[in-house]
Amino acid sequence: MTLSTTGIATLEDLRTHLQWAIELEHSTLPPYFCALYSIDSTRNAEAAQVVGGVFVEEMLHLLLAANLLNAVGGDPVLDAPHLLPSYPHSLPHSDGSVRVELAPFGPAALELFLGIEQPARADARAQAEGYSTIGQFYAAIEDGLRGLCATLGEEAVFCGDPGRQVRDVHLRQGGGRVVVVRDLASALDALGEIVEQGEGAARTDVWDGDRDVFHPEREEVAHYYRFVELKEGRRFRAGDTPQSGPTGEPIAVDLGGVLPMRPNPRTADHAPGSAVRLAQEEFNRAYCALLHELEEAFTGSPARLGAAIGKMYALKEQAQALMRMPSGDGRTTAGPTFEYVPRK
Repeated sequence: MTLSTTGIATLEDLRTHLQWAIELEHSTLPPYFCALYSIDSTRNAEAAQVVGGVFVEEMLHLLLAANLLNAVGGDPVLDAPHLLPSYPHSLPHSDGSVRVELAPFGPAALELFLGIEQPARADARAQAEGYSTIGQFYAAIEDGLRGLCATLGEEAVFCGDPGRQVRDVHLRQGGGRVVVVRDLASALDALGEIVEQGEGAARTDVWDGDRDVFHPEREEVAHYYRFVELKEGRRFRAGDTPQSGPTGEPIAVDLGGVLPMRPNPRTADHAPGSAVRLAQEEFNRAYCALLHELEEAFTGSPARLGAAIGKMYALKEQAQALMRMPSGDGRTTAGPTFEYVPRK
């Protein structure tokens, strides 16, 4: 890749952009969450595995971004209104080409996910703001890290409290690994883990370098190409490339086995005190409490992360209950709204 001047010239610039990385990784969770829990896994086992696996790995990426920020002396922020802007909205600090929406699983959701996970072109320049692909954004962070280590020295850059590092966590249904960040080499390892799971171990490859969690006899396909498989209804096999597309066995997708959640639901769509609005408000309180707990886990209490992730999984029942409640338009059901609720 040809790297540009990224604008990450100081340690404070680096901390700002790593906080943006946390916001970027978090922004992918609500749309994957809604798509995942709209799926009847008995009728769409493959789709549920794919979306569920990507959702879990995005949680890992959030954790890795927090480890990176903590390593350079920053303070991760998750419990804040700007983490939950109104839908639809752009990926944080991007060029606006990808609009994040809340929707059930289906063709529209797949197009969104392909947009989120789109690999950067081989000649794409690193871009710290106004990026069109996530890979460009992380390339800018890598460039900034290398530059600051060269000018300030690694000891000055990696000045954070090692006790804040998350060292291990069990994430069901996902691949990848936790990286403890202590120096430039481990920071680059963490960045590589994030980018390779999203767009592949090389920009000309569909594989991410891991083994498939659900099919350990196979290599794991990167996020973008997992969604290509679902869109095309066929699996990648050895020898396939981004240009060839998937040529392996068919994958069945039954769109009848998806709850018809209303896209981009809002509490304001329902009367105060109504059953749907009360359920949405309760979900929002629970989700924002989770964000608070994640922030505490990332700012000095890493042992609390396991309990926080458990709460993330526990939100499934609330979400699916909402997706079974009529929205009132005669066609769709309600859904979680992911609106910010301040702590009292």
